[in-house]
This record gives sequence, C-alpha cells and structure tokens, in this order.
Amino acid sequence: MNSFTDNFTINGITLTAQPICRQGEVLTPDALAFVAKLHRATTERRQELLQGRRNRRAEIAKGQDPRFLRETESVRNDPNWRVAPPAPGLEDRRVEITGPVDKKMTINALNSGAKVWLADMEDSSTPSWRNVIQGQLNLTDALERRIDFTSPEGKDYKLRPAGELPTIVVRPRGWHLPEKHMLIDGEPIAGGIVDFGLYFFHNARRLLAQGKGPYFYLPKIENHLEARLWNDIFILAQELLGIPQGTIRATVLIETITASFEMEEILYELRDHAAGLNAGRWDYIFSMIKNFRTRGPRFVLPDRVQVTMTAPFMRAYTEQLVRACHKRGAMAIGGMAAAVPNRKDEEANAIAFEKVRADKTREANDGFDGSWVAHPDLVPVCREVFDAVLGEKPNQLDRLREDVTPDDRALLDIAATKGTITEQGIRNNIEVGIRYIESWLRGNGAVAIHNLMEDAATAEISRSQLWQWIFSRAITDEGEIITRHWVEELLDEEFSRLERFEGDRFADARDIFEEVTLADAFPTFLTLPAYARFLHEARDRSEEPVEDAELVAA
Repeated sequence: MNSFTDNFTINGITLTAQPICRQGEVLTPDALAFVAKLHRATTERRQELLQGRRNRRAEIAKGQDPRFLRETESVRNDPNWRVAPPAPGLEDRRVEITGPVDKKMTINALNSGAKVWLADMEDSSTPSWRNVIQGQLNLTDALERRIDFTSPEGKDYKLRPAGELPTIVVRPRGWHLPEKHMLIDGEPIAGGIVDFGLYFFHNARRLLAQGKGPYFYLPKIENHLEARLWNDIFILAQELLGIPQGTIRATVLIETITASFEMEEILYELRDHAAGLNAGRWDYIFSMIKNFRTRGPRFVLPDRVQVTMTAPFMRAYTEQLVRACHKRGAMAIGGMAAAVPNRKDEEANAIAFEKVRADKTREANDGFDGSWVAHPDLVPVCREVFDAVLGEKPNQLDRLREDVTPDDRALLDIAATKGTITEQGIRNNIEVGIRYIESWLRGNGAVAIHNLMEDAATAEISRSQLWQWIFSRAITDEGEIITRHWVEELLDEEFSRLERFEGDRFADARDIFEEVTLADAFPTFLTLPAYARFLHEARDRSEEPVEDAELVAA
C-alpha cells in the first residue's frame, strides 16, 4: 500500500494523502472498516450538533445569556446517581503531564514520573497526515515498549521500566476538525473519530492485558448532547470489538463557557464511562471571548496575562467544577501549568516555579484531585503540593464542597475582572499568535515562547482578543482607541522584529493570523482555515478545499 500514487479506497474509506512509512500497520482493512462504522452511525448527529453550536452562538450574540437548563433540573436535583468507580490506573491522578505524541515527547512524558500522561492529538499537535499516523504508531510502540529516539546531538531516549510509567489517556481532536485525508462517500471523517477509533481498535485489548484500559480526554464539548454522542460511540465501539461495556473511561475538558452550565448533565450522559472533568483554562477563556465578542464592554477582558485563575468568573468556574465532580464520584483535574524552565536564568526560573506552586496549592486546597503540567521539571513541584494535601489518600473524592452554591450568573461575571489593556498586551498577542502559527505550520503544535509552553489555545485567545478589542473600540490604559489601522501598524512592527530562518513559514503564518484577526468574519477556530489551506494534501488536486460552515461568521 505504500507505493500507490492515486487515491486509494479500502473498506469504504478513501485515503487521499501521500502515504508515510509504516502507515499500513495503522490503516489495516479491519481498522478502517471499524472507523467507517463509527462514522456512518454518527455523522448525521454530529452535523446536527455542530449546527446547534452555531445556533446557540447566534442566540448569545443577540443577548441571550446561558443559564442552568430547566429541562435537565431533575438530573441536577437527583442526589442518587454516581459515575462509575475509578478504573485501574486512574485511582490516583495527582500529577498529569500533557504533550504531543511525537517520539521524543512520548518518551519524555512517560519517563516524567507523572501518574498520567495526556497523549495529545489535539491542541498541542499539528494535524498533518504524518503526525496523525506517526502518533498512532508511537502510542502502540510505547505500549509494546519498542520506542526509542536518538537526538541529532546523539542523546538517547529510552523508556523506564514498565512499572514506573504513567497511565496513558489519549485526547482526540474535537468535533470541529475534519480529517480530509480520509473520506467516506466523498466526505471527510471527523478527526476525533479517526483518532479515537484507530487507537481503540489497535490498543483496547492490549491495554486490558496490561491491567489498564482505553482512556480518553474529550475536548471542546459544548453541551450534554455532545457528551451523549460520545457515550453512544463508546457503546458501539465496545460492542463491535467485544470489549465489556464500561471499559472505556473519559475525562471531559470543561473548556467552553456553555459546557460550564451543564457539568453535571455531561457527567450523567457519560456516567458508565465517566472518569472526571478538567478545568481547561486557556480554551475556556477563548470560548468566553468568542461567544461574547460582540456583546460590548461588559465582556471585554484586560491583557491576556492579567486574566488569572483568581478572577471572579474563573474562580466560580473551578469551584463549581470540583463540587459537580465530587457530588457524583468523579475526579476534578486542574488546569495546565505552562511554565518551561529556563536553565540559563535561575532567578527567573525560581519566580516561575513559585507561581506554579501557588497555583497548584490553590487547586489542591480547593479540592482538585490532581493537576496538569506541561514540562517534566514541573512534575516534582505539582506532586509535592498534592502529596502535602492528599497524604496517603489517592484523591479527594470525599471533599464534597457543599459550601459552594451553583451560581450561573457568577460564571458570566466578566466585568469584575480587574486589569487593563496595554499596547504591550496588543504587541504580545500579535507576536505570540504569529510565532505559534508559524511553528504549527511546520508540524510542531507545542511551542515554547517566552518560557511558556503554548498550544493552539494561546493563539486562539490572542487573535480573538484582538478581534474583540477592535470591534469594541476598546481603550488602552494610555487612552488609545484600538482600531484596525493601529493594530495593522503594530503588526508590521512586530513582524519586522521576528528572527527569520531558512524554511520558516512566517509569511504563511501572517496570512492566517490576519485572516482570523482582522477580517470582519470571525472563523470559529484558526486551525480550520490553516488546515484547509496548508495541511490538506489533495494528491490529485481534483479536490479543492470547500467552504466549511464553521468558517462562516458565527
């Protein structure tokens, strides 16, 4: 199969990308037939739910604020239901490390000493065909302990003994991202179905034999009906492979503002497969800006760096998340510490580590059962904080946080966020946004910028915040009205300062950044036009990228 030159169809799935080495191990006829069954059983509902997202955004734009749902009151008020007990390998999640599934990062994450590795096929991974397939190969190779890596400098990377490795939890792509290199009836399969289906098909039995199971993080869910769709996919997948129902476990990222109003309902829909919820802080802020971007000064945030977890709306979100989880027997997992150690500047390093320690201490004291870090050097910091609170206990499920009262208005209290908009904040958003997209286009979705590990969510916040400030004619701390013309001037200045190198993609990155920041229409995700224009390899060029409904202004 590695030598074909035209589109190639196997068991109803047409492959359109140039093949890569060993892809035949992943794209077996049986695996493709399995993915095709998942797609055909769910594609209509998925499209309806994506349309539902657009409808809800339109309602919010007209002034209709989200509220706790009346129609699901009985779910919230029923004190009796609980999610499934913690699955093997997920009883203790005090430190989780996140990162993409390339070889080096896979080995580093598995050797980090964390309890869980979030193997990320989403925001920190560019969805190029090579990354999609190689990521699947790396995961299977890691489970078979046949993965190693030698850097260009000659440094060898090998796995620690099996008993020292963390539990793997895979994050597939969100519903919005298509996989345009795998078509059924001429239509792309959802990237999330591809990532979930291939990993589950090849590894579910292998994981069970190792005493754990197929576990997943579910990103960007916007309501409980989307959780219901994932639950139905899990039931079908287990049935097709003869895996016992309830084997799969899923932790849902509450990283959209609409999902925060349905946390208990999301757990209820997934209850036989639910493992917990995560406070996905960066995408949550992006979702807030995206949904309320045209609603005026009440919803305008200050500079990105000034929006901390102690802002009232973020505090309400995290405390209500812990309460919802523990009320139902599910784990509450904290947000990512993005600091990257700077070994050349010990003072800066100490300050960064102290900020991480303070953030994790707040989470542990609030009742979270564990938290995320982005770099192996932060694992001991996070572990020390949670060790101090948990002691010998594996988690804090017994802390019910009955002192927290669910408050839907507090979730939208943006106006109470203190801070200012500065010229430096505008410049920072421009620089970080373009730098991130440039790296993403070269295949690297996890990027260290200014000693922080950035993923797509950072770029999304950066560009959506600029779009909102221009639209709202927001004013800086020095009294400057933020106009499109001024942002264009600053963009020229910041772009001219970027250090260029042979083979860089800065010109393409600038094109994408301007499109998603300065245009009147607001693409719902910057990765959609970037993928359609630069990552979609149509081999016979007969298939030109088509307008995606998600690219139309919401």
